[in-house]
Amino acid sequence: MNLFATVLTYAAPSANYRGESELNRMVIQKVTDGRFDYPIISPEAMRNALREILAGYGLPCNRSRLHDEEQLAVVFKDYPDPTKYADDFFFGYLVAASGAERKKIEKELKEAGRNNGFTFKRDSILRMNLAKALEPYRHNAVFTQSPLAAGESKYKNAATSALLHRETVVSAFQYPFALNLDDCTAVPEGRKWTRSLLKAIGELNDVAGNHARSYFEMAPASIVIRLTNSLVAGYAMYGFKADKSNPGEFTFPEVIEGILQDPIPDYPGKEFFLGGKLIKDMKPETAKNLQERGVTLERDPRRLLDIIANKTLKG
Repeated sequence: MNLFATVLTYAAPSANYRGESELNRMVIQKVTDGRFDYPIISPEAMRNALREILAGYGLPCNRSRLHDEEQLAVVFKDYPDPTKYADDFFFGYLVAASGAERKKIEKELKEAGRNNGFTFKRDSILRMNLAKALEPYRHNAVFTQSPLAAGESKYKNAATSALLHRETVVSAFQYPFALNLDDCTAVPEGRKWTRSLLKAIGELNDVAGNHARSYFEMAPASIVIRLTNSLVAGYAMYGFKADKSNPGEFTFPEVIEGILQDPIPDYPGKEFFLGGKLIKDMKPETAKNLQERGVTLERDPRRLLDIIANKTLKG
């Protein structure tokens, strides 16, 4: 059984997710789609936040971030073990060893009784793609002043004050993720860990970015989920669109219209689970028709993820 989902965040001002700086200008990462540039958030940033949330839940994690280094840095407790560490299990790993170093690691693992089943690399079970803004970047910027550290200050970061220039966007973001639920139950703790992963997606926050100045939640305002034996979702996973007749509202027309297609629907309604603001904004007649086709509707996306966990992770 495969789970395919698309998450839509709430819209808010954001100066997060900057890629690089040009002097004092902090640049938001973007991708060109058609004629416009859209802000993006990398799946690596979201995966890192999920790893830290899982660790906060008390799940065993092998990798942790060192925050007081001169560059991005992490520390690993042990060689990878997907049966012992939830992050090794979900996010995969690569031990870039070859030749003599590889033999040294194999010898060390053999002496520790861990030589059976160890692999130097593992694919990620959780598949994610870029989060993409629904609104294009329109060259908005915010300026703030960094003060001069003067007088008897114990330390000084710069010889003068600085004007900080931050690119800014007001938009919701959408991103897809996918899980093979059979893979999720491949280790004894898999069901428990996967429940926690779905909960973490429902509470996703602190995705890498400019947190000192900007707060933006990546938790779902709306979510569309399909449970299927198909190896593909079968529809455009970046499917949330602005409702032109209702400013500020979003819909997922390909799936909703496809389920309601007569006489033969494009998609089996019983495979779909829709949650969040998408349901709150939906016309009662549309909601009734979807439920008659077997679609599960839930106003709270976190409750919907819990319904999915209860349905798929029994035992």
